Amino acid sequence: MTNKRQALRFEKVFPVILSTEAFGECNAMARNISAGGILVELSDPMPLGTEVRVHFWMPDSQASIVARGEVKNHYFLNFADTDGGGPRSLTGMAIRFSEFEAESQELYGLGLTRMRILH
Repeated sequence: MTNKRQALRFEKVFPVILSTEAFGECNAMARNISAGGILVELSDPMPLGTEVRVHFWMPDSQASIVARGEVKNHYFLNFADTDGGGPRSLTGMAIRFSEFEAESQELYGLGLTRMRILH
């Protein structure tokens, strides 16, 4: 089996704000991130193809990032909680980034470099 991912993915959990024209704004939790996209935990994922703005802050920084993207996949994951809490599940969606607003791309690139060092 080959890995189709083109970018290194980091398992980081942090809050994001999602906004769309059709569904308004909501808070969600990012579960992992890469240069090409983000996996977001959301109890009611938006329809595939939905255009989304993702607003977040780089870990350990005040740098604000705003990326535009599209909902590409839906997920329902079952997993074991690492702190001994037993089985868990989550629903979510994968968003593929298409562009970054203003200076966000430069800040995002610096943040991913920092995550690589800390990972």
